[in-house]
Parts: sequence; C-alpha cells; structure tokens
Amino acid sequence: MIARTNDAARETDDLRQCIWWACALEATAPKPGNVSPLASFPDLCYEDFLRSANVVAPLLAEARQRGVGRTIYEAIRATQDVVGRNTNLGIVLLLAPLAAVDPTVPLDQGIESVLNGLTVEDAGWAYQAIRLAAPGGMGRVSAEDLSATPTRPLREIMRLAADRDTIAREYASGFSIVLRFGVWALGDLKRWLDGWDETIVGLHLVLMARFPDTLIARKSGRLVAREAARHAQAVLDAGWPHTPKSQQRLRALDAWLRADGHRRNPGTTADLVTACLFAAFRDRRMELPDLDDLPLDLSDS
Repeated sequence: MIARTNDAARETDDLRQCIWWACALEATAPKPGNVSPLASFPDLCYEDFLRSANVVAPLLAEARQRGVGRTIYEAIRATQDVVGRNTNLGIVLLLAPLAAVDPTVPLDQGIESVLNGLTVEDAGWAYQAIRLAAPGGMGRVSAEDLSATPTRPLREIMRLAADRDTIAREYASGFSIVLRFGVWALGDLKRWLDGWDETIVGLHLVLMARFPDTLIARKSGRLVAREAARHAQAVLDAGWPHTPKSQQRLRALDAWLRADGHRRNPGTTADLVTACLFAAFRDRRMELPDLDDLPLDLSDS
C-alpha cells in the first residue's frame, strides 16, 4: 500500500504515478487484438491511449476527495475533450473506486467500504459518463437502463449487470478478479523486471482464457467470446512464451481477434489488465519499470 504520510499532495502524486504507469504500460505491451505502438485501429492509435492516460491520471488520483461517480464523469469528459473517442471507459470505471480507497489501507481491505458507500448520485454521474463515451454493443435492459435516470446506488445497479459484464461483476464481487486473481497472476518480481511487456501479455492471455471477454460477447456474442478464451488458453498450453509453437499461436490469435472489423477486440480484458497493474503498483507488490523500457519518450506525463 502507499506509504503513510502527512503530505496529502504526495499521496495524490503517488496515486497519479501508479495510475499513469498502469494505463501507459497496458497500452504499450503488444497484447493480441489490442492497440499498441505497432498496431492501430482505423479510428484509434497508440498515442490516443497515452493522451488519455495523461488527462485521466490526475483526476482519478483525486477520486477519494471528489467522489467515485463524479470522478468517472470528469475523467471521461476530459478524455472526450482530448481524444474525442472512447479509449478508456472500462479503465476509468475500474480505477475510480480502487483509487478512492484510503491510501493507508491495502486495496483488498478497503475496497468494500468504498463500494458500499456508493450512492444514487454516483450512479447518475456514471450514467452521464457512459452516455458520453458511447461504448458499443450496450443494448437495452428492463431495469435501470442507461437511457433513464438511475434510481439505485451504483453498486446495486452494477449487480443487475454482473451476469453480462465483467466490470459490473467486479463492483458486485469486491473486485475479485483484480484483487484475488489478477495481481497474483502477474508473477514474481524477478520475472516482471526481466520483461514487463511479456508479463503483461501473459496476464492478458490468462485473464482472457479464464474470463471470456464481455466486450467481445456484447459485439459478437458469447459463443465468440468463449472461442476467444479457448484460443488464448491454446497459446498458454503451447508453452507461451518459450516455444515457437506458442509464438505462432499468439500471432494467429492476434490476427483472428483483429478480423471482422475489430469486433473481437478484447477490450474488457485490457481494462482488467490495467486495473491489475494499478493494484500491484499501488500496494507495492511490483516495481515500476525504468522509463527507458518504453518505446517512446513519455517523460512529459
């Protein structure tokens, strides 16, 4: 956890650094099916994600003071002002409550208090943010639809969506994937320092294999999401990253995910990766890598 200090500005800056690095490293690692320095979408490029990280990190770092719902909205509004597209709605939804945990308490001990304290007002701010980001494949539901004004606290609404959306399930479960699975799946410190990009790709594969991506499910159906999970597991089973067969299967998975107009983009998995990285950095389970490890000069962050 962040070291106890009397300097609130230092605590906020520590959080900002953890948030920014989590966002930047997730975007930089060449994860299959996602944007990275050498892989763009027709309407999104790597620099869009870095600009998004730059604007949301200081806002998310003040979630405890500002409130989770308002922080979500202001981070998405700032992203739209700078990028004009949805680069980080899932990331913001995940990081806002995590960043709001008392900095002197480990995340797994403090997250329930934050989630149980979410209000109807938080839900209203979150609804505005989601409408502004306009994510694909949302559809309509009979209770607490995004087109209406929310009438329940944000966590209760997330529970209603937990069976169809992994991010909602994290709110409902106390961030069980991120805090009880993902952080540990990152591996030991030596492996991280030897190859942070490879470790992030590995985490992405493990998460996609274990938890079928719900963005893929929304856009292409649950059968396709489960097929993507099987492909990810096949890469791991082939001995990734140590065997030629696993590298071949990773390239094939990347090509398959990028087909069909990027409708198989595992965006929810990428959001989970970012949250896992933030949690590991914030609770001092992993060190930040050297700036020189990144392919671009990001020192103006």
